[in-house]
Amino acid sequence: MATRRANILILCKTYPSPSKRYAETSCVAGMEETGRLIRLYPVPFRFLTEEQKFRKWQWINARIEKTRDDHRPESHRIYVDDLERQEPLSTRQGWLERRQAIQSIPIFSSFDDLERARVEQDISLGLLRPKKLVELEINPTKEKDWTAEELDKLMQLQKQGELFQETRSSVRVLQKIPFDFHYHYECKTPAGPQIHKNKSWTGKSAPCIANSSRNTGRKAGKHRSGIS
Repeated sequence: MATRRANILILCKTYPSPSKRYAETSCVAGMEETGRLIRLYPVPFRFLTEEQKFRKWQWINARIEKTRDDHRPESHRIYVDDLERQEPLSTRQGWLERRQAIQSIPIFSSFDDLERARVEQDISLGLLRPKKLVELEINPTKEKDWTAEELDKLMQLQKQGELFQETRSSVRVLQKIPFDFHYHYECKTPAGPQIHKNKSWTGKSAPCIANSSRNTGRKAGKHRSGIS
């Protein structure tokens, strides 16, 4: 398939996961200038050079290509060799610049509406604005360490010695986050308020929580944090 250049505002990025083909990858969600949401995968983020790495709320210009093995309309492959970056959008004035940037994205007020769009319009990415965030649930994972198969995937670059020659030797083995994070949120529907639960894959605070757990020696357990 043909590649094209696109301006993309980076909105979120998942915590890396082991990959048989790429050692480890992240999935990135962004928005094109038209307001169209886009999925970029795979992104071996930790193996990129400093000039290639990008942040949330940062516009980038990059070559992209519709993925061949993922038929979801938003899914594209990104080429980072000639990626260009702008300064991240400001948080001043209550995130004014950021809020204005995403005004063209359709907003769903309930999970049912988003699911209906998936079925009827083949949408697999959407912006959901719940009525209320109820809580963040943090539970220990079933496996606190990588399995032998996952670890073998993570170590394959060191074994092959072929890809990312300049950075692979300086990158530590990916840390396994020993917790699962689930958001509970309330949506307003014609039938009344509905509570939903979804897993968070971004892991923005996950490394901090994991390090805190190890440093304090806190026993694994079920933790709930209320969100106001």
